[in-house]
Amino acid sequence: MRKPWMQLGAAVLGLALVGAACGGSDKAEEGASEEGGATTTAAAAAGGATAGQLAGMKGTLPLVKLSDEFKKKLNDAWVKGGNQPLKDYTYAAESYDAVTIIALAVEKAKTDGIDYAKEINGITRGGEKCTDFTSCKAIIAKGGDPDYDGKSGPLEFSGAGEPIKASYGVQVFGKDNRIDDAATKFELADAPKDLDVANVPVEGTRAGDGELKIGTILPQTGSLAFLGPPEFAGFDLAVAEINAAGGVLGKPIVGVKGDSGDATTDTVNQTTDRLLAEKVDAIVGAASSGVSLKVIDKITGAGVVQFSPANTSPTFTTYKDKGLYFRAAPSDLLQGAVLGKVVSGDGHKNVAIINRNDSYGVGLAESLTKALTQAGSKVVITKTYDEKADKFNAEVNEIKAQKPDAIVIIGFEETSKILSTMVEAGVGPTKVAVYGVDGNMGNALGESFEKGQ
Repeated sequence: MRKPWMQLGAAVLGLALVGAACGGSDKAEEGASEEGGATTTAAAAAGGATAGQLAGMKGTLPLVKLSDEFKKKLNDAWVKGGNQPLKDYTYAAESYDAVTIIALAVEKAKTDGIDYAKEINGITRGGEKCTDFTSCKAIIAKGGDPDYDGKSGPLEFSGAGEPIKASYGVQVFGKDNRIDDAATKFELADAPKDLDVANVPVEGTRAGDGELKIGTILPQTGSLAFLGPPEFAGFDLAVAEINAAGGVLGKPIVGVKGDSGDATTDTVNQTTDRLLAEKVDAIVGAASSGVSLKVIDKITGAGVVQFSPANTSPTFTTYKDKGLYFRAAPSDLLQGAVLGKVVSGDGHKNVAIINRNDSYGVGLAESLTKALTQAGSKVVITKTYDEKADKFNAEVNEIKAQKPDAIVIIGFEETSKILSTMVEAGVGPTKVAVYGVDGNMGNALGESFEKGQ
């Protein structure tokens, strides 16, 4: 049973959080969950006026330590497709696990029709432990029930199709405007017990044809495009390894890639229509909760499984999805608790929150506010912004006027512009403690900040 955080820690109160520092010179690597990013490689020192201006900024994101062997396999699979080497590995493990779980569920159900969705939650808990497709498939072949512990953690899905256990990384930007891997710490979170619900009944009658076909709606363009490479790499590697192990139902599985774009475009609808026309049996994606919500009814209404590697909005826990929506990323109810613990634990009493106006931003802000309040900290202001905006002067000036001792930014690609505005206003990370989330933490943020993007 592979639980990388077992080496890390001591029990704490709250949501059964366990924290521990990353030891020695070991570098914390990510496997992570929604909408966000982490980093694994050192970067050249920033130059010019931006040098060191992100130093000290902290953030949380679903994160486990990936082995060097797995990272090499991911990178090799990605480069083999004619791509540049990976910069980050964010959500690569979750994408890999999504494909693997789907394949095992189909093998268990002996059909790629809708009935395999009934097996997905059970693949992750309650049976005989296994950590890869080959060993899990062998258990199924003997008539057993596999309990898949994946690259992204133990998973342990509730009946709503989401993890009830998750490991989070607490990462820090160094003086080179890049994540200082040696400073990463970990927190383990368990979901509240009331989230561990019974299986949602699967509704529908779609038949299979004996060939498992999986499509993707992952970001090649848009505000989360930086997440695309690692997510596609995880998808590619899982497909390759499953086929090398004999495939599913005696045939190779077929992968069909598609772009999700972001919530400001209609790309995801166009891609989804194409994939459904090609009669896929499952769709992996989207990365953004807001984007998934644009097509979830269309996908599940067609009797097709939707499996996101990165959605974290609490909305999905109770969404009427016909028992066909799943995610490898934990709900933001967990991240809000972890981030609140980190911010309050750093001694901050007057906190400002600036968040994007979508299901991810609003949901995480609410969860964080609850956690901070319970910890005795005060949220002095919450500014919800239009994710399509180009300027954030008004929001930053209102935050500055409240004189917070910490500022939390819940955003995506636009976080770079928010930070630039904060620096100009004298409330950047070197002046006031600033915290990020899975939607913005990573080398991509440092690079965009330096380029003024």
